Amino acid sequence: MAGKQREDTVLEAKRAKTKPPPMYKVMLLNDDYTPMDFVVIVLQKFFGLTREKATQVMLKVHREGMGVCGVYSKDVAATKVDQVRGYAKQHQHPLQCLMEEN
Repeated sequence: MAGKQREDTVLEAKRAKTKPPPMYKVMLLNDDYTPMDFVVIVLQKFFGLTREKATQVMLKVHREGMGVCGVYSKDVAATKVDQVRGYAKQHQHPLQCLMEEN
């Protein structure tokens, strides 16, 4: 019978397996000119760190040459980098901020 439909066929939706987007570390680089207090302010203002945690990160930057401020999605990380660079430039400090894939 050509007009009869088969009711025993079940179609199952395929679920696409998506992986989470890559995350990016935002880091500050040490320099010989930016005051430590300014770095602490930046860490509190743009990364929401407590004064204690900001001081710990600042000391890591100072001692090791680099410190991670946070890990974010690509767009958020890029925005944080731009904000920090702009704020440092506005206050005439050479503080460098960059991001790299985690």
